[in-house]
Amino acid sequence: MSKIVIKFEDDVSTDAIYPGRYMATVLPTETPAYAFADEKAFNAKLTKKEIPQGSVLLAGSNFGCGSSREQAVSCLKGHELIIVARSFARIFRQNSVNLGLRTVAVPDIEAAEGDDLELGRDEVVNRTSGRRFRVEPLSSTQEAMIEAGGLIPYTRKRLVA
Repeated sequence: MSKIVIKFEDDVSTDAIYPGRYMATVLPTETPAYAFADEKAFNAKLTKKEIPQGSVLLAGSNFGCGSSREQAVSCLKGHELIIVARSFARIFRQNSVNLGLRTVAVPDIEAAEGDDLELGRDEVVNRTSGRRFRVEPLSSTQEAMIEAGGLIPYTRKRLVA
């Protein structure tokens, strides 16, 4: 079970996730420090490790819109957050698969900050309200990439096999 630690509305841009002024910092080991840098309270909780890995960031539609910056994904992956949204911007979703960030598209999700979610392959159950919501599934290859930790580990694993 995963707890929703923050809720955003529609159209959260990559600039809100990883502000452009930090683009000189691109190493995945460094980008997590700037996740939602302009959301001071949330960023402080992340950097102080007050938010457990596997916690859920909940959003509306079109999460990750804007530029194609990979750092918007790597900064979230560094905190091992799970992103649940009504929908994702196409490039953000593919970058998430490539870097192994778990994203779950749930078009009809209704939940609030503090709710507990049970995340399944086909549905999400809001344990707080008891409601169930259908998940838009990823392909089996995309799921395997995320399980492997991203495109590079997935490819290495397949080459070895």
